[in-house]
Amino acid sequence: MGTAGRPHPVTAASRVLAGVALVVAAGACFAALDTTTKYISAAVPLLMALWFRYAFQAIATTVAVLPVRGLSALRTRHPKFQVLRGVLLLTSSLFAFASLKYMPVGEFTAIVMIAPLAITLLAATVLKEHVSATRWALVAGGFAGSLIIIRPGGEAFHWASLLPLGLVGTNAWFQVLTSKLARTEDPVTMHLYTGWVGTLLATVALPFVWTDLPQGWLWAALCFMGLTATIGHFMLILAYQRAPAATLTPYLYSQIGFAMLGGWLVFEHVPDRWSLVGMVTIAICGAAGAWLTVRESRVRIEPVEP
Repeated sequence: MGTAGRPHPVTAASRVLAGVALVVAAGACFAALDTTTKYISAAVPLLMALWFRYAFQAIATTVAVLPVRGLSALRTRHPKFQVLRGVLLLTSSLFAFASLKYMPVGEFTAIVMIAPLAITLLAATVLKEHVSATRWALVAGGFAGSLIIIRPGGEAFHWASLLPLGLVGTNAWFQVLTSKLARTEDPVTMHLYTGWVGTLLATVALPFVWTDLPQGWLWAALCFMGLTATIGHFMLILAYQRAPAATLTPYLYSQIGFAMLGGWLVFEHVPDRWSLVGMVTIAICGAAGAWLTVRESRVRIEPVEP
């Protein structure tokens, strides 16, 4: 009698496991996107690749959604915030594409995964929210890990190592805005606006950067970038429909492992000892800090991707 209407324990557990699997798969998609981006960065202009990535996502999402949902999928209570969210993600993508041109994929991914920790700083300094000593310690640990990787002043330091920090800042604002809009907006609608805002803005620059690509595999790589970005985002939507954000958040950091694997398979790059120490530090502090964030304030945190 008292259990009527409650989900069966086995069914509930299966949904959570499915959500975890989808989040891990999304991280793999974003790592593949980053690896491909780095691979083609020497042959394809940055803004041209960026336009293709967003255009593929926007068109694919529109084709998949509009026949089922119609124009109602475009209805939003906050069009200005939808546009701002798209601008923030496009800016993050610019930082990401520029970073990957110079940095190994694994180290890049680890640094940008401190974005959830940056949300803590925004909460304390801008939103004037109370931040516990535990979360301050996790923030300090995460930023220490990024400094271990960057090593400013060291022989391995390159100015491009600072570019991911710009991505961290823009993505933190993107995450905060996403959490606010998610309370009233449909995730599919948000996905549509993100794709089209990025596409339209990148189109403005396209005539100035367009170049003929001499090899067919470059076009295939561009299509693969758009495909992995689109599938990754849809997997996130499906994952959050199946399990709470607090449960899924720690698994987002599997993206670092996939990024390291991609860097090794494609570029034969293995992070040095200190980079590995920094990456592990970021993963531990970031996963714990992000889990606390979604647990306390129900903020949804998404993987960072171009």
